[in-house]
Amino acid sequence: QIQLVESGGGSVQAGDSLRLSCVVSNLLFSIYHMAWFRQAPGKDREFVAHITVDGTATYYVDSLKGRVTVSRDNAANTVYLQMNDLRPEDTAVYLCAASMNYYSDLDRYPYRGQGTQITVSA
Repeated sequence: QIQLVESGGGSVQAGDSLRLSCVVSNLLFSIYHMAWFRQAPGKDREFVAHITVDGTATYYVDSLKGRVTVSRDNAANTVYLQMNDLRPEDTAVYLCAASMNYYSDLDRYPYRGQGTQITVSA
């Protein structure tokens, strides 16, 4: 069974940093593009970041550029999202997803995790 399991979320103060991890199993991780999305209560699902299969190219939503960094370790079947200077508006469930290409629409990703909650207080 293909699994994507996120971890690293939590309740933090504004200005703090978190590093999210997503471990992928039963999938040939090294041939899949990986992405992070977030879903906040009452808001539309939002693309956060994407990384290509070899990690040489990354894409970010404009509103988070400079505060987030996506990376991957193909040997560990893991993709990461480093988030710095967290703000209350970053409060959301963050989930990872896998696809064969770069998309900003989560519906184009056939595999996705359940997500990890980040709550940022002022």
